[in-house]
Amino acid sequence: MIKVSETAKNKVVELMTDDGYNASTDYVRVGVKSGGCSGLSYDLDFDKEQQEGDKVFEDNGVKIIVDKKSFLYLIGTTLEYSGGLNGTGFVFNNPNANRTCGCGESFSL
Repeated sequence: MIKVSETAKNKVVELMTDDGYNASTDYVRVGVKSGGCSGLSYDLDFDKEQQEGDKVFEDNGVKIIVDKKSFLYLIGTTLEYSGGLNGTGFVFNNPNANRTCGCGESFSL
């Protein structure tokens, strides 16, 4: 399961609306791909449809889909949003990551 903080939820709803998505019916697609300075990086996008093999979660009113390859890397992750002095953006608090890079956009297991 992937959790969504209140600040992340508010930002997701705002961005989905700006991009023409409906936060009550459409999805946030979260995944993991090769790349980044630590080996793996997070991928976040919006989607109107599920694909075969997707895992579907809902937390804090946000519908999330994860492809089955990424699912094992993301179990227990909390999606947060930071708007502080060190930059703004989504932050993945992933208990499975052994090491993360300085920018927080990539990790390794």
